[in-house]
Amino acid sequence: NAGRGSVFNAEGQQEMDASIMCGKTLAAGAVAGIHNVKNPIRLAHKVLAHSDHVLLAGEGAIQFAKQHDITFEENEYFYNKYRFEQWKKLQGSTKSQLDHSEEKDKYFGTVGAVALDQNGHLAAGTSTGGMTNKKFGRIGDSPIIGAGNYANDKTCAVSCTGTGEYFMRGVTAYDVSCLMEYKGLSLVEAAKQAIQKLTQLGGQGGLIALDAQGNIAMPLNCPGMYRGFRQGDGRGFVGIFGEEK
Repeated sequence: NAGRGSVFNAEGQQEMDASIMCGKTLAAGAVAGIHNVKNPIRLAHKVLAHSDHVLLAGEGAIQFAKQHDITFEENEYFYNKYRFEQWKKLQGSTKSQLDHSEEKDKYFGTVGAVALDQNGHLAAGTSTGGMTNKKFGRIGDSPIIGAGNYANDKTCAVSCTGTGEYFMRGVTAYDVSCLMEYKGLSLVEAAKQAIQKLTQLGGQGGLIALDAQGNIAMPLNCPGMYRGFRQGDGRGFVGIFGEEK
């Protein structure tokens, strides 16, 4: 549910969000409510690299994209039959739908990535199309630094997916970092506690997290979340359901 493959909003269009953050400098870039941008995460990086701002939204973000050689595509490029049929079931209603509550084999949610390089620097990126049939220019947690995305070399890099309103209320991505920095928790325990708080708030989803020592955490409180990792020595893991890791 990002870029091509994003869900349809109430008007039958794609409104996409993305953010990216550098753990070394705490520099960040984000875009929200954009349309027709082929790769929203590339635009978020342009904001990080070529703007004094962190978050650009709507038509202003589109104007910025046109000044920085970002690739645009026509509406047909973003069309996806599965996504269209998803939307048609909700069209005209007041309901919106999160991917994580879909049928058992279709957990195509927000796309996130966290990385640790050979110099010990962390980074996090998150990109999403949001919720099916969303209205009123709704923005979720994905472009909000500290809510759905965060990176700090002192602690960890985090990318979240799920019910964005609750990740924003819980400041979930930053919560993981705070629990490590100020309470001295391990990455795994901090991530677990952050998801426990999300559950208490009533939210559903999960996160992927990585610390400066290469430790990995991928907790979730929903039926499924596509997730995986690859380490420098070639070891890897892929999971969909439950708590395989």
